[in-house]
Amino acid sequence: MEYKKINIDDLSFFRSFLEDDCVLTSKESLFTYSHDETEDLSCLPDVVLRPNKTEDIAKILHYCNSQYIPVTASGGRTGLSGGSIPVHAGVALSMERFNKIIDIDTKNLQATVEPGVINQVFRDAVEEKSLFYPPDPASKGSCHLGGNLAENAGGPKALKYGVTKDYVLNLEVVLATGEVMWTGANVLKNSTGYNLTQLMIGSEGTLGIITKIVFKLIPKPSKDITMLVPFYSIGKACESVSEVFRMGITPSALEFIDRDAIDWTLKYSDVEMNISDNVKAHLLIEVDGNNMDLLFKDCEAISEVMERYECGEILIADSERQKEQLWKLRRSIGEAVKSNSIYKEEDTVVPRAELPNLLKGVKKIGAKFGFQSVCYGHAGDGNLHINIIKGDMSDDKWNNQLTIAIKDIFKLTKKLGGTISGEHGIGLVQKDYMDIVLSSKNIEIQKGIKALFDPNKILNPSKIF
Repeated sequence: MEYKKINIDDLSFFRSFLEDDCVLTSKESLFTYSHDETEDLSCLPDVVLRPNKTEDIAKILHYCNSQYIPVTASGGRTGLSGGSIPVHAGVALSMERFNKIIDIDTKNLQATVEPGVINQVFRDAVEEKSLFYPPDPASKGSCHLGGNLAENAGGPKALKYGVTKDYVLNLEVVLATGEVMWTGANVLKNSTGYNLTQLMIGSEGTLGIITKIVFKLIPKPSKDITMLVPFYSIGKACESVSEVFRMGITPSALEFIDRDAIDWTLKYSDVEMNISDNVKAHLLIEVDGNNMDLLFKDCEAISEVMERYECGEILIADSERQKEQLWKLRRSIGEAVKSNSIYKEEDTVVPRAELPNLLKGVKKIGAKFGFQSVCYGHAGDGNLHINIIKGDMSDDKWNNQLTIAIKDIFKLTKKLGGTISGEHGIGLVQKDYMDIVLSSKNIEIQKGIKALFDPNKILNPSKIF
């Protein structure tokens, strides 16, 4: 489809209701909003708009829809699938000024917020009232809640508490035509028609622009224990994971980190740790609740499981600082990989008992095609982040054979009962692989939904499909 390039008349329209510093056209501004954290991909928009009122977004979308101008929502730009890259130029619609926590309702355990609020800022605000919002992606210190909804973000705590979609009750959304609607109701049960709230979550800005969010909250657990478990075998580390759950224990987090990920991150960060040469992987495990005696019993049971799978000496963090250091290590892996090499990151997810087979298969595919893989992720829910490292691969192999290798990884993932994205979304970089895991009819129905919400295809075009 051919889109209109923004001209001086379009800019005059935007400036008629937005302040000058909310209509950005400088090269520096356009570049800032041209990319997220996906590899080295970048596409310049024609203009960056920074509204802070729902009615202004309604005006923007109504106008752009009538003029066939593409609109790509932009948040914290921490995404890993190219979701906020404006591939057809047009408008980069920054949601950063929608940054208000409107209300925290302690009686009903709900909060109403705008999508530009940073995840950690929101988490801190509700914790001051002894409440808890669990979704905690690695970029929680900079990612926006709106982006978390766009990708249905998870994080380590998703294992016990669920992902973003499990905490959204209602949304205010501006449609491509400029119409404004609420998708549901601020209630815990709702069987009134189709669930448009859940449809919007994970839609990556292709169906509408979210301007308000009503979240469900829960009481904050008061205590937690963090364990780091070394293993002499990657396979044994993965095999032990499902055994923990068969014992009737649900940790609040259970993370897998292979040896390369640890080594690279120790070089990148200021975390200090001595690891013996024969350790090949770690599991980072957290349990939480309100009764320390029960938590220690869970840790004892987990330790017994780990020891059956030939682990090394288990470390139990004995201070808040040590806990922070362990979690800093885990959350720094992505940046460490990026700082070391050209790479591509995949976000596969399988039933947790199949994790050993997925990891073994990935390493085998890497050996076949000549790439190293650094693997880590949310082992407790089967979500493995696979960082494919260019290293010594020739440019020819990297550019022409890697897609074949990625297809092999995704075909294996499907064979094991999984799918190609657990929490990063499809966006720009994974859309060509959708037919590996979804039938043609499934994709046809999804495209039909897109056409119903956005008939002129102005909202985040060329994403997902």
